[in-house]
Amino acid sequence: MKSKLILRLRSLRFAMKHSKNPIPGFLHNFQKHGDTYRAYLGGIQPMMVTKDPDIIRHVLQKNHRNYIKTPMIFEKLRRFLGNGLLTSEGPYWLQQRRLIQPGFHKQRLQALVEIMNQVIMESEPMALGAKGRDERVDVYPMMMRLAFDIVTRSLFSTAVSADKLDLLSNSLTTIQAFLVQQIRQPYLNPWFRMSGQLAKHVKLSKQADEVLLGLIRARRSSGESKEDLLQMLLDARYEDTGEGMTDQQLLEETNILITAGHETTANALSWIFYLLAKHPDKQELLRTELREVLGSREPTFMDVPKLSYTTQVIEESMRLYPPAWVTDRQAAADDEIKGHEVPKGTMVVLAIYALHHDAKFWDDPEAFRPERFAPTSRKQMNTNYSYLPFGGGPRLCIGNSFAMMEMQLVLAYYLRKYRIRLASQQPPEMLPLVTLRPKNGIPIIFDSLV
Repeated sequence: MKSKLILRLRSLRFAMKHSKNPIPGFLHNFQKHGDTYRAYLGGIQPMMVTKDPDIIRHVLQKNHRNYIKTPMIFEKLRRFLGNGLLTSEGPYWLQQRRLIQPGFHKQRLQALVEIMNQVIMESEPMALGAKGRDERVDVYPMMMRLAFDIVTRSLFSTAVSADKLDLLSNSLTTIQAFLVQQIRQPYLNPWFRMSGQLAKHVKLSKQADEVLLGLIRARRSSGESKEDLLQMLLDARYEDTGEGMTDQQLLEETNILITAGHETTANALSWIFYLLAKHPDKQELLRTELREVLGSREPTFMDVPKLSYTTQVIEESMRLYPPAWVTDRQAAADDEIKGHEVPKGTMVVLAIYALHHDAKFWDDPEAFRPERFAPTSRKQMNTNYSYLPFGGGPRLCIGNSFAMMEMQLVLAYYLRKYRIRLASQQPPEMLPLVTLRPKNGIPIIFDSLV
């Protein structure tokens, strides 16, 4: 009993000290306690933190039915995002996954290449404006807006008005910051309710929902059929009834696609630009591949598989800076993994960032080496669960192919037009919220090649 109290107090001290950035604390604890250790989230929720790929595979794949999304976290997400693919559980999740999965098969993504290319081209003057050679550009907000525009245009085909896009984007950013504070410091939740902070953010969420519902209902009533993700969701039919989703279901799944589909990609792209600017030799190798495969023309869907080194750059960047830097599950029943008792209700925290930087699995883990993701090596990483940029098991990110294609197209456009270099030698600081952001942006100089 005394040892549990001490552990709770230590965990509470950890939560207060590392509420802004838990990664250094995690790495310190792994060094001190080994690959798996016990703690309490915010001094309250019992948890087991691990970077052991065998345990991670057991939780995500081998015994995934016993490990649900942690209720104390995902109930908060559901309040703002609804019961979509990211937040749902059990039979309903499986039903929705089977319904939506076909829309993300690679052949269905072909129609989105033209939309993505168009948005990327339109983004350049807005992102770089009249800035000329040697001008600093913060690539993080640039990529945030670009990824947001890509996912909303891929969903709704035609451009959404600027005021609606701003409302959606601002609400997502504001709500996420609030959610992270709720999760990391649960002892503040009574204050959030009493002070009106919770009600304020729920109201903001409802305003964003009304924008999305308006777009969904407008498409239904128009009778038009478009080559976009909303049309895929509208056309999807349940096998047992032959019926489609309700407006509320469409809202929830659209919410998830926008939330999960823009920030993760924006963060990944921001770190990719940073690493390429820091390593001009790798940048030139990527540019050589782009010239050989594409010449001066726009990339097509058939070009995407040919961009092998471009893919390696993306994968190595997501190893060093995984957008989903941590994930979690909760044991629905008692379990035991590799000698570790996992009582029912225990939260299992899967420390993906720590795993991706573990010298047991990665030679010189802090080095940027895209070559380590050559096709012969990549297959083994999938098998041993040492690399998880999109999660793993049955709940592997449904939009992984969409995200990879989007990042390839963005790099293909900007790296053929610009040589990029760092505007500051100060390394960007990490800000791990729901996803891994650069804290104070990443200043890049775009030097024109044409």
